[in-house]
Amino acid sequence: MDNKCDTTSCNGNCDSCDGNITVTLTLDNDEQVECAILTIFPVNGRDYIALLPLDENGENEDGEVFIYRYDNSQGSPVLENIEDDEEYEAVADAFDEMLDAAEYDELVGEDELQ
Repeated sequence: MDNKCDTTSCNGNCDSCDGNITVTLTLDNDEQVECAILTIFPVNGRDYIALLPLDENGENEDGEVFIYRYDNSQGSPVLENIEDDEEYEAVADAFDEMLDAAEYDELVGEDELQ
């Protein structure tokens, strides 16, 4: 994973960045995919990262999201595949709940503006 973060402005802390961070993943077939970092979130005491794969125009047309285990305890981010179906379901459910909450917050904010 190559991080395109400007560490001079965020000191490597993804929580403080403006959401324009991308990483380049190398998949098992050696294909490289540029991804936007959507969020890093905890589930059952572990951290996970949600990545949005981008096309050559910096867009995501199909809504596909990659979710990996995320570990930054050694000072350098490491992504791991989630092999266990139960673990993946728990993480995917937590991510869906975060999306639902964000959508609700956005709708409530729009109602307050009207």
